[in-house]
Amino acid sequence: MTVFAQTEQVDLATGEKKDKVTAFIVERSFGGVTNGPPEKKMGIKASNTTEVYFDNVKVPIDNVLGGEGNGFKVAMTILNNGRFGMGATLAGTMKFCIQKAVEHAKNRVQFGKKIKEYGCIQEKISQMNILQYATESMAYTISQNMDKGSKEYHLEAAISKIFASESAWYVCDEAIQILGGMGYMKEAELERVLRDLRIFRIFEGTNDILRLFVALTGIQYAASNLKFLQRAFKNPANNFGIVSTEISRRVSTSIGLGTIDFNPHIAPELQNYAKKTANCIELFGKSVERLLVKYGKNIINEQYILKRLSNAAIDIYSMVVTLSRTSRAIKLNLPTAQHELNMTKVLCIQASNRCMDNLRNTSAESELEMINVMKEIAREVCNKGGVNTTHVITN
Repeated sequence: MTVFAQTEQVDLATGEKKDKVTAFIVERSFGGVTNGPPEKKMGIKASNTTEVYFDNVKVPIDNVLGGEGNGFKVAMTILNNGRFGMGATLAGTMKFCIQKAVEHAKNRVQFGKKIKEYGCIQEKISQMNILQYATESMAYTISQNMDKGSKEYHLEAAISKIFASESAWYVCDEAIQILGGMGYMKEAELERVLRDLRIFRIFEGTNDILRLFVALTGIQYAASNLKFLQRAFKNPANNFGIVSTEISRRVSTSIGLGTIDFNPHIAPELQNYAKKTANCIELFGKSVERLLVKYGKNIINEQYILKRLSNAAIDIYSMVVTLSRTSRAIKLNLPTAQHELNMTKVLCIQASNRCMDNLRNTSAESELEMINVMKEIAREVCNKGGVNTTHVITN
């Protein structure tokens, strides 16, 4: 088994001792390795989850992975691959749920018509397929980057994991809803899928923490870029090219001329939707810069705002990958190109609207006021130890 543990490392330059994570391969034959009984879980029952105990286990130096003190890098590599794989896997899970829902919708008759003819059912089936398509598109894009030898795909993998796990839960839940009471029965083969899916928003990094990771990674890049520009503006004579380029960019943006051009890469049928994506990217950059100026390093403590930034980034990425995939489908004249075009149009409208709302809400006074009130509500409930209201019917 692969084990991560804190090991003491000595800094050769300073002589300072620090605990760092090291990864090992540990075998039961080493002795001192025991485990508890299997845990009783909600789902993924085929996976044996148990506590493992180590009592004075001797690990050969040859069993160290990645070198002493480099366990964090090993863990990140494993997590990145796991997150990517999760997106690809859940795209298949969604296909299964959609097939179950469509089969029922095509055969179930209610009020004289098959339920597939009703608007509410059509909306559900459409939304389920759009989410599956976007999830699969993310998997294609990330795998392509990996095949090209890219080592920097941790951010995309995190976004894919968040999007896929939440989309799969939605798709399975809606499939059960379409089946009605039958969907609640084990024979429908969806209840186990729903139970199994719940863990995907927790392991390989909880979606809550990954959202902070996505937002802070983007902010870290923006902060370093701002510092670079600040140094350039302090000495404009020696940095004329940098300064003039930045001024030109800001002037173009201020008069409505964006700096992002998707034209060479996106199919003509999708140009308007590419423009929506570009507008979101422009506003995202402005929002991050404004928040850095306002909060500085304290931005790491503004989790309400970071969550909204992250949601905007996830929506932007979903638009980019579907625009790319659909443009290729159109270029190759694939038989499903029109169907993919329709899904991408809807996704871009929905995602761009959410993105704009989230970015505006990072500075809207009403939203910031609401956040402060919510903090107070949470404090009161925690102090009470539960619900903190009084019944209106009293003696």
